[in-house]
Amino acid sequence: MLIAEDRDGSIVGTVQLITAQPENQPHRADVAKMLVHRKVRRRGVAHALMSELDRIAREEKKSVLVLDTVTGGDTERLYQRAGWQRVGSVPNYALMTDGALCGTTFYCKQLGSRRQSAHRKYLKISTTCL
Repeated sequence: MLIAEDRDGSIVGTVQLITAQPENQPHRADVAKMLVHRKVRRRGVAHALMSELDRIAREEKKSVLVLDTVTGGDTERLYQRAGWQRVGSVPNYALMTDGALCGTTFYCKQLGSRRQSAHRKYLKISTTCL
């Protein structure tokens, strides 16, 4: 689990990298529960978290990352800009907080060369194992 804190030490974002995979998929990891506080959205927090997640995945010898997100949500644009490829969508896959069904879009990313996030310098990102 990665946690982003602002200069005051307040937690402003988090994302999880799930590296434990089936025996025939040791090269793959899942990305889960990307959350960024509303007050800091569109300030590079998600990008910084995802850049650090990529770095850790490479360190863990992972070459393929997979995630899913609400179809039509703001995060789809973020993932596409970060080099994720849309794989497909499943209608009525999950429930929204109000109980309504929503579609889910799946993405994958083949890890290549390493890039450092420009926003990383404004945040403290720590890693916690659960």
